[in-house]
Amino acid sequence: MNENLIDLVGLLRSEVETLMGELGQPAYRGRQLFHWVQARRAQDVDAMTSLPRGLRAVLAECVRVSRPEIARVQRSLDGTRKYLFRLDDGEKIESVLIPDDGRLTACISTQAGCPLACRFCLTGLMGLRRNLGAAEIVGQILVLQDRLEQGERISNIVLMGMGEPLLNLPQVERAIRILSDEQGANFSPRRITLSTAGHVPGSQKLAASDLGVNLAVSLSATTDAVRDEIMPINRRWPIADLLAACRAYPLPNRRRLTFEYVMLNGVNDSPGDAKRLVGLLHGIQCKINLIPFNTAPDLPDRPSPRERVEAFQRILQDAGLTATIRESRGWDISAACGMLRVQKENA
Repeated sequence: MNENLIDLVGLLRSEVETLMGELGQPAYRGRQLFHWVQARRAQDVDAMTSLPRGLRAVLAECVRVSRPEIARVQRSLDGTRKYLFRLDDGEKIESVLIPDDGRLTACISTQAGCPLACRFCLTGLMGLRRNLGAAEIVGQILVLQDRLEQGERISNIVLMGMGEPLLNLPQVERAIRILSDEQGANFSPRRITLSTAGHVPGSQKLAASDLGVNLAVSLSATTDAVRDEIMPINRRWPIADLLAACRAYPLPNRRRLTFEYVMLNGVNDSPGDAKRLVGLLHGIQCKINLIPFNTAPDLPDRPSPRERVEAFQRILQDAGLTATIRESRGWDISAACGMLRVQKENA
């Protein structure tokens, strides 16, 4: 890799147009170039046949089109596929393709590792290796699209893989703008969901932006004492602060916040927890995903029994809340919620 080359994958359309202007080309050539990279997924400039041959020769000397390298692909019995990617500096990340009821959701990473150390998540055991650049975030989608099977199309993107997106918001915002550009991949912001463990300043910045994506908040407790233990970020931004930010989050008509609640046996799954959750979420336009905990040898908790999860759900529904049980997908290949992890010996 030549680090002096400009990586087109991480550039906004306006930046590609500026680049072409600096090369003496009209703006429409920039739009063509952006379209080739993001919509047609060309991997080198020689393939961009609508550009003049001389221009392609000039571009070959100053730009590149990056892709994370596929190190391994695993397929679950339920059709979920997990991709292990190797980045230019040798770091590795994971992404997941999840088929479900006619949808195909791409779950992508925004950091290599994660610094937040949520007790129910294997990624936190890695610590933070580094933030991903916009090209590395977008690149995951490009490769996943390249590997789609006959008749498949990615319908939804969730930034729920490795890392806390709001701790890498400048690059995440750039990646979302690239992915949602109508001249590129043209993913509707309504089909993109950003998931946070509760980084309040980041959520406020996201609220002030015009990105228009969905927001999912991992809550997973109804008291600060419990949330402090299972989600250390709560010691910095406790539940009251987090929910105040959620109440202030601007929602278009017919859009809702999503609250994710990982069900931990004997920790946060009592009827009292369910009733407290009803009170906490009163007046917030939202839905709740109840997530069965995915066990792993290095994680201390156990999943709530199914009957307790269903009883918890009934209390929420009886109070008028929308609450669904999100079934685990890809558990047999460690691709389910909270299971993404790159072991140190493989890094």
